Amino acid sequence: MNRPAIYSRPNKPLTIPVRKRGEVAPLEKIEAPEIITVDRATECHVTPDDVAGRMVEYLGPQGDYLTLEPSAGTGQLARALLASGHSPRELTMIERHHQLAAMVRKIGPTIHRCFLEYADEVKGQAQFPRIIMNPPFREVRKHITAALSLLGRGGHAEPATLVALVPVTFEHPEAEHLETLPPDTFSTARVHTKIIRVRRN
Repeated sequence: MNRPAIYSRPNKPLTIPVRKRGEVAPLEKIEAPEIITVDRATECHVTPDDVAGRMVEYLGPQGDYLTLEPSAGTGQLARALLASGHSPRELTMIERHHQLAAMVRKIGPTIHRCFLEYADEVKGQAQFPRIIMNPPFREVRKHITAALSLLGRGGHAEPATLVALVPVTFEHPEAEHLETLPPDTFSTARVHTKIIRVRRN
């Protein structure tokens, strides 16, 4: 009895279907998503590019001013500062959330801690002629108070200036109301907001 050899090639040719190049769509580049939502951990309300640019303009002309960004978030305000010609060497960013701090560290040196604790620690030892901020809305009064405790001319002739994005309900005797922002500025937060400025001689 003849048995077929298991290692011999059958008379029928073997065929493997092969797709021509171009038939399969190229894979899209996958990037890690940035944190752009608001939650209890981050309270990160991302400042739109155009708003961040105007806030930088409200600070005044660029110069060798030490500038503080107390709640750096995703780095929108810091990027606007650098785009205007501000030196990264004169920028101090603070962010308490671990993932956000790692993100803004790519822009420049970042202090990974709670701003309120930082302000309490360096009060009387550090002065910032320029402060730009989009603080957590739930604790806006505490953050503005802490920031103002660090606002000082630092040897400059021009007034020390703080520019902040705050809820429309926030009031401060030194604050100048610069503009009210559209209701849809922050899609993730049902808070109407405005931009204020404080100047101190």
